[in-house]
Amino acid sequence: MSSQVEATNVSADATAWNRMLLVHAHVENRLSAALQRRHGLGLSEYRALSFLDQADNDELRMQELADKLGLNQSSVTRLVGRLNAAEFTYRDLCPDDKRGVYTVITGAGRDRYQQARATYDETLTAALDDIAATDPAIAAVVATLRETA
Repeated sequence: MSSQVEATNVSADATAWNRMLLVHAHVENRLSAALQRRHGLGLSEYRALSFLDQADNDELRMQELADKLGLNQSSVTRLVGRLNAAEFTYRDLCPDDKRGVYTVITGAGRDRYQQARATYDETLTAALDDIAATDPAIAAVVATLRETA
């Protein structure tokens, strides 16, 4: 009997997780397309600029930025390289630890982030509304997300 209950719980968890993944994929695709089309930014680039804009002294250590973005060191290095090439960020060495490298947002980076922010917010709301309208169970997931915000 207990294995039957566990199977039901796992199935319910798997079903809930699959709904969450569906919401995630839908929203990420919409955000990615809108940011690229309107602002020439990838989603990770936008999020990196967002974290840098909110950071103390407009800078984050590379590893800290990687952690916030959920990227490995190699991926964040390539991402920061693109942001540097666009002159949205620059690299700076830590004065106390020469091995520490910071990524710092520039004025141009802050401007691009501010321009893209309204697109991000509008697209996020529309994507969540659209996906919630497809299924009452997904609507409940979206409502829960919004309640905890």
